[in-house]
Formats: sequence, C-alpha cells, structure tokens
Amino acid sequence: MRIFRFIAAKKTEHSIQIMCRVLEVSRSGYHAWAIRLPSARTLADATLTGRIAQIHKQSGETYGSPRVHAELRLAEGRQVGRKRVERLMRAAGLSGQLNRRKGRTTITVPGVRTAPDLVERDFNPTAINRLWCADITYIRTWEGWLYLASVMDCYSRRIVGWAIADHMRKELVIEALQMAVARRRPEPGAVHHADHGSQYTSLLFTQRCAMVGIEVSTGSRGDCFDNAAIESFHASLKKDLINRRAWPTKAEARTAVFEYIEAFYNRRRRHSRLGMLSPVDYENRTGTSSHTLDGTGAATRRAHTNKNISTTTSTAAKAA
Repeated sequence: MRIFRFIAAKKTEHSIQIMCRVLEVSRSGYHAWAIRLPSARTLADATLTGRIAQIHKQSGETYGSPRVHAELRLAEGRQVGRKRVERLMRAAGLSGQLNRRKGRTTITVPGVRTAPDLVERDFNPTAINRLWCADITYIRTWEGWLYLASVMDCYSRRIVGWAIADHMRKELVIEALQMAVARRRPEPGAVHHADHGSQYTSLLFTQRCAMVGIEVSTGSRGDCFDNAAIESFHASLKKDLINRRAWPTKAEARTAVFEYIEAFYNRRRRHSRLGMLSPVDYENRTGTSSHTLDGTGAATRRAHTNKNISTTTSTAAKAA
C-alpha cells in the first residue's frame, strides 16, 4: 500500500510503468488499487485527522499526542487509542513544541543566610494553599529583556500569582507574591518555596511573607529537581509560546504572557499530573477552588492581610 501511495504521489513526475518496474510491483496491481474505493478505516482516519488538526490549532499548535488524545477521550468521549492519534498526527505533520536550553536567572548573594528546605522535593500537598513554588524566567524582545516571576500552587499546579517587568529586583517577586496572597488568602503556615536567588532571600521579601504567616523555604544549591514544579511550568511557557516566534515589543510579550497564563494554562491546558484536567477544572472537581475560601472567616482574614501589608510596608522598606 505504501508503494502504491508513493507511485500515486509521484505519477506527475515519473512514468507509472517505470516506477512499477523499479519498485518491483505490478502495474495492474497499482491500477486496481487506484480505482478501489477507500476502506471504512481510511475514511474514519481522515475524519479523525481533521478533528485532531482542529484540536491542535485550538491549543495554539502546542498540544502533542498525549493532550490531543486526552481532549478526544475526556472532552468528547471518543474511544480512540493513543497510538492511533500518534500515527495520524505524524502522518499529518502535527506535533507539540520542543524545549530549548535554559538561561540563568538565579543570582545568589554570597554570605547571605537562607531559609531551610521545608519541601525536600515533595511537591504533592493534600490541599490548596499548603505549598507554593516560585521562580523567575526571562523573555527576549527586540526592545530588551523581560523577566517573569511566577507563583504556583503545587496542589493544582495553578499559577496563582505572577509579575512581569524589565528588571529582576526584589520588587518583582514581591509583586507576584502579593497577587497570590490577594487571590488565595492562605491560612498561616503555608509554605513558599523558591531557589537561592537574591530576590527570594532579601529581607524585604521574607518580611512580606512573615506579614501574612507564610513560611519561607529554599531548595539546595545546584539541584535542578528542588524547584521542579515551577520550572516545568516555565518550560511549558517557553515551548508553547515564547520560543515559537520573535517579540518585537515588550507590550506585545506582556499581553501574550497574560493570555497564556490566565486564559490558556490555568483554565484550558490539560496537565498530565492532574489526570489531563486543567488546574481550574481540577480544583473545581476536587471541591477546593479558591471560591470555596469565601466562607466563614474569609472577610476577617482578608481584612487582616490587607491591614498587615499596608501598615508595615514603609517599615519593611526601611529595614531592607
């Protein structure tokens, strides 16, 4: 069949008779194959390939076969094998994105005492707002560099806080932390885990965490697995969005990052660790959405958090 398909594809360039002789197949066999009606399986594959192409396009051409298969199975209830999806995507020239090498954004300060490692590579808390992971990544534009600080709730892998700026000063990670606190209002005892970067070990940042009862944790030096959860998100951001095109302006990159995090990653992108659910869907299905925090005591905690942040900002800034 493959030989016959090859002959059919090349018949405008070469003689069918010569190709059949060179490829050692009969000309009558080729002509019989050419007039034969396509099988039911072939027609089904063609229909499925069209739907796969639509799903791939709707994902911004970021989904590989595992997530396309999950979309077909979970969202549409289709009984289709993963290897069949792989085969059809390969034949159609569809694939996910590949990683590129990562640059360096962790800048340590010698002699600064850091917080202990409270996580020890266990990134699987039993509830939301127990463990947050944070990190910084970079984005190249024609107007210069941008830096993205992200905070992830490890329970659902949801990005609960983020900030983007053209600098890597401590204010960048503090802004991301403040967004996370305002959105989630964590109970005292939540853990914020990051690397040894100077932004996360600064006095002002650790004081902001203390204001709202967040415990600070840092991983070991030179270990790529000690902050793997948030680094995995940044790798997905790079391969799905950043590395696929050039970014002429910073404003364009900022808008694209906002849409990726808030509209696609948190709400739509299927996550392999979550049973191929998106972070928001996972929280909703497990009954742990941030909306459930608005019960008894939520207003009190919110007022207490806002009061702490507003009344101690100037004092913390002087101490830093």
